[in-house]
Amino acid sequence: MEPALSFTQELALVSALRNSTLMYPLVNAGHILGVAMLVGGIVPLDLRLLGLWRRYPVSVFVAVLRITSAMGLVLAIVCGLLLFATAAVDYAGSSLFQAKITLVVLGVSNALVLGKVLKRRDVENLPLMAKMPFSVRVGAALSLFVWISALTLGRLLGYF
Repeated sequence: MEPALSFTQELALVSALRNSTLMYPLVNAGHILGVAMLVGGIVPLDLRLLGLWRRYPVSVFVAVLRITSAMGLVLAIVCGLLLFATAAVDYAGSSLFQAKITLVVLGVSNALVLGKVLKRRDVENLPLMAKMPFSVRVGAALSLFVWISALTLGRLLGYF
């Protein structure tokens, strides 16, 4: 695995990115924007599913925030892969990075399952003040924990 990672980080494009005083910060900013869109969409949606803002229909939250989060995830992954490539060997060997990626996979998996549960339970058509089904609340709580933890680990990567 290490030879492939070494090869990746020595590609001309990756080397140019790593040595650029302009491109690396722009890609880093793109990653941060993607994470902000992802987490910024997930947190209000999860809080609504947990019972906040019951005067507002879940469908409004789902319609807008799921798309925002998905776009943020794509941007974060694309920029994150570029950032990873600049020091692939170091990142791949980092337990913080491995834990972050594990949480991201868990978060995406949870979002896909939660999306299916929302459709199956027809949550979008529940009365406004109705309490969400237990499975939905568990999924939302797990989502908050996982994404905030992944965000925290991502920030720690810059320091350790």
